[in-house]
Amino acid sequence: MIIDTIDNIQRYAAIHPLFSQVFEYIKTTNLLALVNGKHAILNDDVFVLIQRGLGQTKAEAKLECHRKYIDIQLVLDGVDEMGWKPLADCQQEVGGFNTTNDVQFFEDLPLNWLSTPPDKFCIFFPEDAHSGMVSKQYLHKAVFKIAVKI
Repeated sequence: MIIDTIDNIQRYAAIHPLFSQVFEYIKTTNLLALVNGKHAILNDDVFVLIQRGLGQTKAEAKLECHRKYIDIQLVLDGVDEMGWKPLADCQQEVGGFNTTNDVQFFEDLPLNWLSTPPDKFCIFFPEDAHSGMVSKQYLHKAVFKIAVKI
C-alpha cells in the first residue's frame, strides 16, 4: 500500500509497466469532467472508474481485495477515509471470491484508516485489503484499475 500526493506520482512509474499509462492519462484528461462509470484507457488492462456520491460510514464499509487488478485511488473532491489491512491478516470472508468482478469482501476491521484529501492517492496491491468511499460528506474520486499481469 502506498499513500502520497499527486505531485509525486511519477516516482512510482517503475513499479509496474502500465503505471505510466495511468500517469499520462491523469496529466492529459480532465478527470472532473468525466461522468460516473467505467472509462477505458488501455482495453481491460487499464481503465478508470469515476465515482461520485455521499460517503458511507466506517461501520458500513467492507474491506475488499482484488487478484487481477491493482487500484490507484485518486481523490478529486472530499476526504475519503480509506481503510487498510494486510490481506494475510484478514480472517472473516464474506462469501467467496467473485472472479467476474475480481473482488473478495471481509468483515474484518481495518488496521489503519487513511485520511485521503483531494489530490492525494492510495495504491492498493493484491496483498492489500482496503475500503473506500468512507466520509460524512460528498466524495468524487477516480479509481484506476491496472492489470497485475500483462
